[in-house]
Amino acid sequence: MKTVHSSNCVPVALGDRSYDIVIQPGILSQIGHMLSDAGCSGRVVIVTNPVVEKLYGRVVHRALRQAGYSPFFIIIPDGEQAKTVKGLTKILDALVMEHIERQDVILALGGGVTGDVAGFAASTYLRGIPFIQVPTTLVAQVDSSVGGKTGVNHPRGKNLIGAFYQPRMVVIDPCVLQTLPSRQWIAGLAEVIKYGMIADKQFFEYLEHHVEELRKQSDEVIPHVLRRCCEIKADIVASDERESGRRRILNYGHTVGHALEAWGQYKKWLHGEAVGLGMIQEASIAHYLGLCSIDIVERQGDLIKRVGLPSAIPEKMKFLELWQAMQHDKKVIKGDIYCVLPERIGEVRVIPLIRKSIQKWFSVQQQSVVRSTNKLRKPVSRSRLARKK
Repeated sequence: MKTVHSSNCVPVALGDRSYDIVIQPGILSQIGHMLSDAGCSGRVVIVTNPVVEKLYGRVVHRALRQAGYSPFFIIIPDGEQAKTVKGLTKILDALVMEHIERQDVILALGGGVTGDVAGFAASTYLRGIPFIQVPTTLVAQVDSSVGGKTGVNHPRGKNLIGAFYQPRMVVIDPCVLQTLPSRQWIAGLAEVIKYGMIADKQFFEYLEHHVEELRKQSDEVIPHVLRRCCEIKADIVASDERESGRRRILNYGHTVGHALEAWGQYKKWLHGEAVGLGMIQEASIAHYLGLCSIDIVERQGDLIKRVGLPSAIPEKMKFLELWQAMQHDKKVIKGDIYCVLPERIGEVRVIPLIRKSIQKWFSVQQQSVVRSTNKLRKPVSRSRLARKK
């Protein structure tokens, strides 16, 4: 399949699996011609959820029809409930019933869940058919749609079942973000901040100076943010496609974040919210272990709070619950939990976590939370009550 190069493209250089990330406002209405120019043939299967189908299904369907394709929809549930073996089976059953062939194309229209499960279906059906990513959430546009990670969750952990399977193209229309609920938008900013923390100090500083524009989805900052995040991820993926080395830094915030998602049964936090919490906790661990200064922890925490992300894990969470959830993370190697920890803004290190050290850190954290909570709940003295009367 051909790649389509233009000034709006960010290339992902992977040899014969190379592809482009195309970023252009309004491009959704041109998706049919883009697939045609890229050499896609056969039928197009649009995998999406009811919310996205209602918003953009007609536009995409019409664009594909105008380009000569015969598209049809597979509708999966919205949210993490679709990212299961059962959800995967629903897609595969539909592909079999529709007699989809190897030259046909799966187009994932939606957020990270849709892209992950549709991509996994594409990687397994007939041992692999072409796959196009059309992400509609901020998390998906800056992160999950790029790099070829596909999969579903297991009740014991996130993304434990999956495959590396690169898309043939990623098509990003920034305009679709205007219909994104505020909570979803803010959740996506955690992944944006992550890129500054792991690879680009100047980008992190840019984010610090444009918080209000970020919260308001300013047209002046969004194109730069999308492109810079995609550039960083494309560079990392090109250097380490299978996550055997450098690519592991993309998991910053995710070791604790995924554990929190599993602890909350994938209902308490959105993925980006959990990643933001994970980044706060992992920076705290780094400081406790002497890897970074308190200034790094505070600057990151301040930015996370300023954009509107949650910043504290539940008081009732126990260390054993967190540790056991982390044990089921896919980044565990020979029983050791490997975690990405910051040294400076723009620089991180991957190290194994020692249970005893992390248990001491967790205890210190919980004591700090209790002290802060008690301070806030400090009862009013009788003398002050008397003065008020």
